[in-house]
Amino acid sequence: MILHEIYKTLFTRYGDLNWWPAKTPYEVIVGAVLTQNTAWNNVEKAIENFSDNLTPEYVENASIETLIKIIRPSGFFNQKAVYLKAVTAWYKQYGYSAVTVQKYPLDRMRKELLTVKGVGYETADSILLYAYGYPTFVVDAYTKRLFERLNIDVKLDYNSIKTYVENEILPDTIVYSNLHALIVANAKEHCRKKPICNGCPLMGECEERRTRKSIMDRSEILKEVENDA
Repeated sequence: MILHEIYKTLFTRYGDLNWWPAKTPYEVIVGAVLTQNTAWNNVEKAIENFSDNLTPEYVENASIETLIKIIRPSGFFNQKAVYLKAVTAWYKQYGYSAVTVQKYPLDRMRKELLTVKGVGYETADSILLYAYGYPTFVVDAYTKRLFERLNIDVKLDYNSIKTYVENEILPDTIVYSNLHALIVANAKEHCRKKPICNGCPLMGECEERRTRKSIMDRSEILKEVENDA
């Protein structure tokens, strides 16, 4: 029940965050690529640089040099320009139509996206969830940090956490997107690299599970001592 409790607690604090902020599915795709290894405010600056040209047709026909100038605020702009070209070429197979993409099963679309240059697990799931409405959970560094601090019994790699979440919560696009957004919001406000625990809505649960782990660790030490005696 831990995951359901986390969701309810965070939702009570932050509400519906209406994430991902985008006007079109393609803007989500671009944002998902540009946000790799950078802060979101840098992505917003790059998206603003597109002005009214944030369309797959424009990116398809623009030169790499032009794209680099536009997306420079997002960092790693040389490789991201190439990635944008690649993911746009993938989207073109479906006539730049979100409705057409949505006709196909999630597994097929995820496998396809993961073959596109520059698209890893987090980028693929972000595109599928937020651009096309597929019920697939997005795992990011904030999620891994939260799971580690709450001592949730799961390996802290992408697919293990994703599988855990999707086994605990039935497939639901709104719930998956809300949970991801809520974890991000709480991580930025409280669960930072150097945590600000005071006022964190999960502080009680976090302390309880840390204490439980500490007790377990001590009992393991005692067992080793007894075995050595």
